[in-house]
Amino acid sequence: MIQVTKKDSKESTENLLRRFTRKVQQSGVIAVAKQSQRFEKPISKRERRQKAIVRRERKALKVKRMKLS
Repeated sequence: MIQVTKKDSKESTENLLRRFTRKVQQSGVIAVAKQSQRFEKPISKRERRQKAIVRRERKALKVKRMKLS
């Protein structure tokens, strides 16, 4: 669970809320919750992971080519 405390007594509630929101987004809690809303077959999970690996490899190759030229 993400907790945010006031830095000092003068910190406004808006700043506290802003810091909390930023920490929640960075932790990825919302993304995990959205993924679990729908059932996904294990096969499609595997396919999605494989496609992500291919995307990362292609991106790395593209970056490498950009550096060479």
